Amino acid sequence: MNKLVVAKFGGSAIGIDGMSIPLILDRINDLKKDSKIIAVFSAPLTMQNEKKCSLTDVILEQGKNVEHGNKADLQVIKSCYQKILKFVNSENMKDCQNTIDEFLKKAEKALDEGLQKKEFAEEIRSRSLAFSGEILMSHVMNYILRSNGIKSDAVSYDDWPIITDHNIESTNFLASKSRENLEKTAKLVEDNQVVTMGGFIGKTPDGITTTYERGGSDRTAADLGILFHKKYETRIDFEKDSSVVSADPKIVDEGLAEVDQLSYNEARLAGMFGMKILDPIAIKEIVENGVDMPIIVTNMKDPSKTTTIKRIPDSKNDHPIKIVTGKDNCAIFKIETNSAQKLLISLEKDKRYSEYVILSPFTKDGVEFSRILFLDGDYVKRNEKYFLGFDSLASITYNRGVITLIGDEMWRVQQVASRTSAKIGEAGLNILNMDAQEETSRIIIVIEDSKDSIRKAINAVHKEKSEINFI
Repeated sequence: MNKLVVAKFGGSAIGIDGMSIPLILDRINDLKKDSKIIAVFSAPLTMQNEKKCSLTDVILEQGKNVEHGNKADLQVIKSCYQKILKFVNSENMKDCQNTIDEFLKKAEKALDEGLQKKEFAEEIRSRSLAFSGEILMSHVMNYILRSNGIKSDAVSYDDWPIITDHNIESTNFLASKSRENLEKTAKLVEDNQVVTMGGFIGKTPDGITTTYERGGSDRTAADLGILFHKKYETRIDFEKDSSVVSADPKIVDEGLAEVDQLSYNEARLAGMFGMKILDPIAIKEIVENGVDMPIIVTNMKDPSKTTTIKRIPDSKNDHPIKIVTGKDNCAIFKIETNSAQKLLISLEKDKRYSEYVILSPFTKDGVEFSRILFLDGDYVKRNEKYFLGFDSLASITYNRGVITLIGDEMWRVQQVASRTSAKIGEAGLNILNMDAQEETSRIIIVIEDSKDSIRKAINAVHKEKSEINFI
């Protein structure tokens, strides 16, 4: 069976105005030595108002403009692609420029529709983002690869293999429908060394443009792995600034340990609780589709440094606590247990939403209540009516932060719960709730989300991690 790497390059991997494209070329040349490649691209980064931002953010800002009756201005977008064009040789320059002009006209047309309706939502939003960001970048990268002597082609949006449902702005992957639409993409993979494709974007069976939520390019890479794993020996490669370490390096600056391997479960939990490893829904989709393939997180600047994510990691005598992480802007939903089950079924079937954790229940006045920790308080705020529709007497508490330790074998760690809670107390923070479950090797500590409380708690627990003994 031939090998296939689905390599995902996010905005930071592409760099500001394509600054890191030479590194991408090095990585693709290395990966294609023994594998075919599908390279999935996010929208590039640029500078706006002296700040680094994604072209996605630029378009979202223009979307607000059209809602207020002001014509969109794509000058920042155009300027970014003009700078990226320097990586295209003279032979491919004209075709690449025409492609940029053609796609930006489509984005402008979508924004003009938004201006007429004074509305930037649903398919108008999706088309504006698709044709200015991910899909356009994949076509530009195709010309760059060709300019460097690599046999490549780009997936046309007409033949898009990622088929989704009709939740336009936070869509869901339909694996069986996608397989029906895979033939032309499969032929491209067969005929080329590298195939480029935009992440984040989907298409309904009747041709409506959809988007995943932010970070959705990770899901595109996972979905392609799901679609191709029976035809090729497939692995997914996430090209990043670093491999996985034991805490977010933007929060903890000393004592970080490299993480060699993670299980699917550990990676998903870490992603849910604030570590930017990969979109946890990408793991969920792989598991739901019964696929077992390795995911490699590679430090693009030093490819010898990697973290391998597998369904079952190799047995090693490493420290069972692999990661300490935390999440701000959480919310806790308290609801009678009798009503909670209906809510959970609806979240799974209707909303296809899973970014929550069920905490231990409690009883008050003879009535049992369930507590559900939602890891995105803004999602709960946007859907308050929906949530309270299941129980009008339910309550929602916002401004909660959560700290958690990641490790499937954390049961081997002595006194982990007591020592962790003590360290948070010593840091001057008040624990509002602590949920420890032996069966899931999970410890969740809820604190108030204020100022730098999450940062302080993560640093305190991470520092203690190396001192805790394990069996």
